[in-house]
Amino acid sequence: MNSVFWAAAIALCVHVHIWFLISLIAKRNDVADIAWGLGFVLLTWVGWWISGGSARSLLVSTLVSIWGLRLALHIGRRCLSKPEDARYRAWRESWSHPILRSYLQVFVLQGLLLFVIAVSALFIHASPPSGLKILDLVGALIWTAGFIVESISDQQLRHFLRDPANKGKVMDKGLWRYSRHPNYFGEVVLWWGIFVIALGVPGGVVTIWSPLMITVLILFVSGVPMLEKKYAGRPDYEEYKKKTSIFVPWLNH
Repeated sequence: MNSVFWAAAIALCVHVHIWFLISLIAKRNDVADIAWGLGFVLLTWVGWWISGGSARSLLVSTLVSIWGLRLALHIGRRCLSKPEDARYRAWRESWSHPILRSYLQVFVLQGLLLFVIAVSALFIHASPPSGLKILDLVGALIWTAGFIVESISDQQLRHFLRDPANKGKVMDKGLWRYSRHPNYFGEVVLWWGIFVIALGVPGGVVTIWSPLMITVLILFVSGVPMLEKKYAGRPDYEEYKKKTSIFVPWLNH
């Protein structure tokens, strides 16, 4: 088991430093958002390779890769088509030691969080091979539901923003009619799906920190709160807030 986690940690260390160097060359820290999804893809296949590749290990690696590659492509298209994300630019411009702070606060911290969230998948890789169980199917179905919600909501938002007629408007159509953050909801759900698969191996319940970490990050730290703050005070957004669930998709009030 230790070999899987050590190999993943070494691979992640290399990954973080490569992307930090890319950020210095590109002079933009928002490439860290592209590195996020790709980091999970790297770790899950390192775990699969070290473990010898059971059916469950292959299932999890496939699911994580589909999610991570889609997310990296989605963010990459958005990131590279415009200037650096205002949040990252504001941080860098306000820091007294921007290179050191970028290294520690953006890339190293992201790597640590990524590793914790990947624990469920790594634990599966590190566990003795066994036949697939009903929990694997249940977990895969939960993952699929979350992935569909995240993918569709991202696509809907992308099309909405591309239309010049929607400039300055609040996205309240499609899945965004039922949740103010359906893409984040989908991401949280799919990681709980990976955790359910982990429950199929001995001791898998200890990896509950994996889905809990992504849930806390999105709900209380870097996801929902930052976007809610960005639009706070806008009359149209305040009206949207009154009638639309903040996270879990639900019928309008």
